[in-house]
Amino acid sequence: MRDQYETPLNSRYASDEMQRLFSPDKRYSTWRKLWVSLARAEHALGLPVSQEQVDELAAHTEDIDYDVVARREAEVRHDVMAHVYAYGLVCPKAAGIIHLGATSCYVTDNADLIILRDALLSIRNSIYAVLKPLSAFAAQTKAIPTVGYTHFQSAQPGTVGRRACLWLQDLWLDLEELEDALSAIRFLGCRGATGTEASFVSLFGGDTQKIDALNERIAADFGFDRCYDVSGQTYPRKLDSRVLGALSSIAQSAYKFGDDMRLLQHDGILSEPFETKQIGSSAMAYKQNPMRSERICSLSRFVMATALNAPLTASTQWLERTLDDSANRRLSLPEAFLATDAVLRLMANICGGIIVHEKANAKILSDALPFLATENLLMAAVKRGGDRQTLHEIIRTHSLAAKERLSSGEGNDLAERLAGDPAFPLSLEEIQQELDPMRHIGRSIEQTERFLSRHPVPESRPLQEIMV
Repeated sequence: MRDQYETPLNSRYASDEMQRLFSPDKRYSTWRKLWVSLARAEHALGLPVSQEQVDELAAHTEDIDYDVVARREAEVRHDVMAHVYAYGLVCPKAAGIIHLGATSCYVTDNADLIILRDALLSIRNSIYAVLKPLSAFAAQTKAIPTVGYTHFQSAQPGTVGRRACLWLQDLWLDLEELEDALSAIRFLGCRGATGTEASFVSLFGGDTQKIDALNERIAADFGFDRCYDVSGQTYPRKLDSRVLGALSSIAQSAYKFGDDMRLLQHDGILSEPFETKQIGSSAMAYKQNPMRSERICSLSRFVMATALNAPLTASTQWLERTLDDSANRRLSLPEAFLATDAVLRLMANICGGIIVHEKANAKILSDALPFLATENLLMAAVKRGGDRQTLHEIIRTHSLAAKERLSSGEGNDLAERLAGDPAFPLSLEEIQQELDPMRHIGRSIEQTERFLSRHPVPESRPLQEIMV
């Protein structure tokens, strides 16, 4: 429908895979699989649930009648009970045991945990998809000297590849945070209205070992090896804060990359890919705007701002449960993932086709290098017996004159000025030797090679599938 709002995260930015993970089909079929798992565990542990009922439930995890659900929810104002009702209609033999002993958060929160885990695994693969071409780019450009900057002012040169390693390192640090968030995810299990498992104490006649076995069985069905030791009705909302914090970290790195690309494209050193028929501006036909990098920055800002919802929600949960988290989480969790997914797809696209404008880069370096090499020139002149303070003043005077010339659009003639000063003890040839950029890049090549050797990019891993 074109007369209703549609999030551009779906229509323009996020991948099909990430949209599927947060789709209604994924969420509500997972609810049904959780009900299957609960019934199976209850049957195995001796509660009045038959194998026939379990099999009937298992046969109808995907055929969700959303119209029935919508009509029922309009009547009862409760989404979970609307789904229980719709499930019962297609599973008449099992209708009476669906959700036995559970509260709503059994399906809502455990499904969220499953989806968050799988979405993090997808994001991890998306980071790998950026690391691979960016690592190749760093290797290819490790020996191309370029101006280094501090305060966006020319500083000691480095290499293009070494700068790429700065972007790579940020992403590897983000991977550490992501892995930490993944390792923190535990299963909630079936814990009851306030987390005390009172309903199962009653159902199992006080046999607490069976309660533990129930939770362990269900957790294992979905690939989890541990549950939270204690909980309220929900899993701790601090996990959401941790997960969105990891996404915010990725967005920060992506923003830095996108901003750097925009600055470097402005200066003509690097540029993002520009397709043959791509239009840069509706008015200025010559323009080649860094559109992808700008979009990365735009979406990254959204992720960082959205991530703030999680700590605000975690800090305001009343006692064992309140519901003011629900509407917020329905928005903030999926949208943060969809936007992060989009950002990483854009990065992978750019990194697979970064263009180095070597002549423009060499010209910028050539104009800057005489100034950047003045300390080396000063030291070399002192070694020839010159007075350090006098030589410093000579270099300062000629540097200011050369800067003035540069500002008028002409080239940097500092080398010629110094060579032509009888008080400066180095010849033009000797000065030009000092201006070889490879003499000023320090350990850039070595650092790039070492970084890449220590950070081999793993292959993407398949997402963990639900086992039920």
